Amino acid sequence: MDPSPTQHEIFEQAQQALSEDLGTGDLTAALIGEVDRACATLVGREAATVCGRDWVESVFHQLDPSITVEWFTQDGNLIAKDQAWCKIEGPARAILTGERTALNFLQLLSGTATVTRRLVDQLEGTAAQLLDTRKTVPGLRLAQKYAVRCGGGTNHRLGLYDGILVKENHIRAAGSIRSAVHAAIAHSHHVSLVEIEVENLDQLSEAISAGAQRLLLDNFSLAQLRQAVQRNAGCAQLEASGNVTLGNIREIALTGVDFISSGEITKHVCAIDLSLQFET
Repeated sequence: MDPSPTQHEIFEQAQQALSEDLGTGDLTAALIGEVDRACATLVGREAATVCGRDWVESVFHQLDPSITVEWFTQDGNLIAKDQAWCKIEGPARAILTGERTALNFLQLLSGTATVTRRLVDQLEGTAAQLLDTRKTVPGLRLAQKYAVRCGGGTNHRLGLYDGILVKENHIRAAGSIRSAVHAAIAHSHHVSLVEIEVENLDQLSEAISAGAQRLLLDNFSLAQLRQAVQRNAGCAQLEASGNVTLGNIREIALTGVDFISSGEITKHVCAIDLSLQFET
């Protein structure tokens, strides 16, 4: 399945965001002449990886189909500080009304793409891939996972429906790692991802002996990760998770793990600083 949001989903997200902002009407924009037109340029105040063009266009086109958005960049592109992202032309009232909502989407998604790109850059020359998680803004999961891909990252499972990830509480409920692994394998006929979370090297060995093909190493130290890679000896794919930062992700990758997952890239979003400047 294509994990990208459909145009209908983007339309609905933009529609909902406009509804909560607009309410019964934009009182301030009503001060502008009804026939007045405007031209505005969107400028980035910091270097970023672009993401969110379709959401911007949906916001403005829902307010007035005559608004035009001319882009100078593409989703996934790196863009320098103080560089223009796009030019927007049309009825002044509609542009002013949609400004905040459009920028909210663009700042959020570009923020996710940008931090993803910074982490991915640290993996250059290693075999590890950066994965996202389900720690996303409610209602915007596919949008943020699209932003992760724009930043060069790889999507983990999209939700509870397209992969099995057996975590600590699942193991407790099942009674043991071995029981949990066997149950997961038995129920995995329609999904390709079956992963077991382990918290120490003994659990790692138990999961491997039970037939696990992918293991999530939860909060392992660098020394433990190296031991895990050695003990695993290529039997299963290994994913490191927990406390991944820009300062340590390369060291984690160099232990030899296959994947590194980070919830922070979608959970701790730092919005990109953007400014929409009207021409006088």
